Amino acid sequence: MATKIRLQRGGRKGYAFYRIVIADSRAPRDGRFTEKIGTYNPNTNPATVDLNFDRALYWVETGAQPTDTVRNILKGEGVYLMKHLRGGVKKGAFDDAAAQQKFNIWKENKQKGLDAVRSNEEKAKKEAVAKELEAEKKVNETIAKKVAEKKAAEAAAKAEAAAKAAAEAAAANEENKAAATAEEKPAEA
Repeated sequence: MATKIRLQRGGRKGYAFYRIVIADSRAPRDGRFTEKIGTYNPNTNPATVDLNFDRALYWVETGAQPTDTVRNILKGEGVYLMKHLRGGVKKGAFDDAAAQQKFNIWKENKQKGLDAVRSNEEKAKKEAVAKELEAEKKVNETIAKKVAEKKAAEAAAKAEAAAKAAAEAAAANEENKAAATAEEKPAEA
């Protein structure tokens, strides 16, 4: 039986989610499998991998052939590095403690890189939100200026209309006084 380590698709349309499985090479992609050793979610940044490291290492050492994508996932998780280090231990190049120490150093560096990616992404999101907020503030300021100008123009128009009304009232009042005095004068004569 030719054993493969491959991805089994799940999730919905446009949002793929994969299981990492051990299956016979003749089985359909989403069909029967021997063992599930993890999951892979490419929709996050960086992609989320949940892997049973010991079982993956066991299957790689027993000769299961991974697909290209799974090989990259296993390399990213350090399965192939641990296989390489175990080979060095078998040959006597170094002992188990030294191999584990080398693996731990590699894992720490890998984790630092992932943390840096996550922090950069969070920083970029915060900057984008700050830029949007600043742009919105500018738009609101221009709208507030236009509203203030419009209100000032309306107030000036009202004041002007009130002044015209007062002037007209004063002119009408003077006309009434002049007419009243003109009527009174002929009556006296």
